[in-house]
Amino acid sequence: MPAEWAPHRGTWLSWPHKEASWPGRFEPVPRVIAEMIRHLAPGEEVHVNVGSSTMEQGVRQVLGDAGVPATNVLFHHHPTDDAWCRDHGPIFVQRGSDQLILDWGYNAWGNKYPPFEQDDIVPTRIGAELGIEVVSPGMILEGGSIEVNGLGTLITTEACLLHPNRNPSLGRSEIETRLRDHLGVRKILWLGDGIVGDDTDGHVDDLTRFTDERTIVTMIEDDPRDDNFAPLEQNLRRLETMTDQDGRPFRIVTLPMPRPVHHDGHRLPASYANFYIANTVVLLPGYDHERDEQARATLQALFPTRRVVVIDCTELIWGLGAFHCLTQQWPQ
Repeated sequence: MPAEWAPHRGTWLSWPHKEASWPGRFEPVPRVIAEMIRHLAPGEEVHVNVGSSTMEQGVRQVLGDAGVPATNVLFHHHPTDDAWCRDHGPIFVQRGSDQLILDWGYNAWGNKYPPFEQDDIVPTRIGAELGIEVVSPGMILEGGSIEVNGLGTLITTEACLLHPNRNPSLGRSEIETRLRDHLGVRKILWLGDGIVGDDTDGHVDDLTRFTDERTIVTMIEDDPRDDNFAPLEQNLRRLETMTDQDGRPFRIVTLPMPRPVHHDGHRLPASYANFYIANTVVLLPGYDHERDEQARATLQALFPTRRVVVIDCTELIWGLGAFHCLTQQWPQ
């Protein structure tokens, strides 16, 4: 599996339409997605899953109102149950000179949000449309639960991949075998728990990300009274003892957690780790002006050839995800 910063042919999205994912606050969500596409499209194709030609026309109107040029935005009539393409979309891998699509099983994070049958078949539908071979590894896995450096190292979490609501018949060694066989990784690194409010049971893309083959950014919480302090501190300590596929230690850079974001009494999983690396930009979710700028400056130093763009996600995060959750890269 290529790293996210490898050159993209495009980015895949599933247009949001399930209002229940943003109860009472869906109205601003399409505008946030349009702003995301406005920054992506100049640097790569943007492929948007929509349920019908009628839905496509509505999305075109939203994009037009946001000033998004029609060029480089392509629509595909693949019905979906929800918008989280990172988790239900195709994962593209290389086998020699051939590109494959992996269609891992998808059960909406442990059967939490039925129905999910249309999301589950999205990779197979895309493979049939594009004429790309589809391989089904026979295991539940969401794209947000794994992070690779493109050279053979993968980071994940025990809280998610070992949770019995995903693959109760598989142990750690069997899960590792499937990851090695299908993603081409040689070393698998396990973190512990996720952040408060994360309904995915601890996806790594809210915690820890590669920014190059040997550099890791990881979230920390400075306030010992905050519920995120202990799990993030423990994950940092694990990372400090870990090495890559060649036995070399990582360069570890920390990012601050934004101040807590709440809606209707719920602590939401706002995290700067949920950024998305595109060809010319890095899309960074914003929640807190002062800390947004600290996170932006940190990432800008790590991505000198890309522009780090902050887009306000205080409304989007009510759906419990941000830019990385919404996107899936299509490598060249």
